[in-house]
Amino acid sequence: MKTYSQLHEKLSRGEFAITGECGPPRGANKEVIDKKIKLLKGFVDAVNVTDNQTAIVRMSSIAASAHLVAAGLEPVMQMVVRDRNRIAIQSDIMGAYSLGIKNILCLSGDHQKFGSQPEARNVFDIDSVNLIRTVRNMRDTGKDMSGFDLDVAPQMFIGAAANPFADPFEYRVIRLGKKFDAGADFVQTQCIYNMGRFKEWIRLANEEGLTQKGYILGGVTPLRSAGMARYMNKKVAGMDVPEEIIKRMDGVEKKCQADEGIKICLETIEALKELTGVHGVHIMAIEWEDAVARIVEQAGLN
Repeated sequence: MKTYSQLHEKLSRGEFAITGECGPPRGANKEVIDKKIKLLKGFVDAVNVTDNQTAIVRMSSIAASAHLVAAGLEPVMQMVVRDRNRIAIQSDIMGAYSLGIKNILCLSGDHQKFGSQPEARNVFDIDSVNLIRTVRNMRDTGKDMSGFDLDVAPQMFIGAAANPFADPFEYRVIRLGKKFDAGADFVQTQCIYNMGRFKEWIRLANEEGLTQKGYILGGVTPLRSAGMARYMNKKVAGMDVPEEIIKRMDGVEKKCQADEGIKICLETIEALKELTGVHGVHIMAIEWEDAVARIVEQAGLN
């Protein structure tokens, strides 16, 4: 079986994979990236590099991913359709591959009205499912969207996102199937706090045979405080933080809440390891990259 990246190779061997996340800085300071590389290297198999997350202007995901490649850490370059038409999308895919970037995560992108420049125009020339299809066709047929032959086709491991917690719940597995059918090789999920709902989602995905079509990595985010738990539940679209989690965080002293958040994260990882159809975890330690090593070690993932 042909593998496209180190992450793909590990998953193809049936091993439990670990991915992390790196948000580029709001500026051109490469030292910010270098610091995050030091915290993540050796603890994760690959690192998602976000693409102007929350619609805030940051260093480009391609440039930040290239810095990871140079440091010997494999990136998963995120690409959103919010900011690019199909010409720019295909150009960036080829440029990224030429820089040694071998994993891509295809996303819609947060709407610009939630970001720092709400007056910006969005693009959405194609949606995230068609972005997946575009990368797959470029890789597998060696042609661009106009049918032009590429002298070197971008051989990338293609990822997508899934949110088991958004409504309507019945549509979640149908949308997952559409992404696999479009050409996704792997999927990373939204942060998991409602384990009951996630278990139902993965059960349905197993029943539909979707977990045989690609690899699913469960998303986890350690909570730093009870306030963060409440904020994520009320203000972050598609997030589901059950009341018992919030009460649990509230039930410990403020100085101990970060430790409690890591305990919850470890319990979630332990549960995910036991679920059929889950092939790894995606650790999103938001601006808390120094927690990743602790989580990986205490979860027995290294």
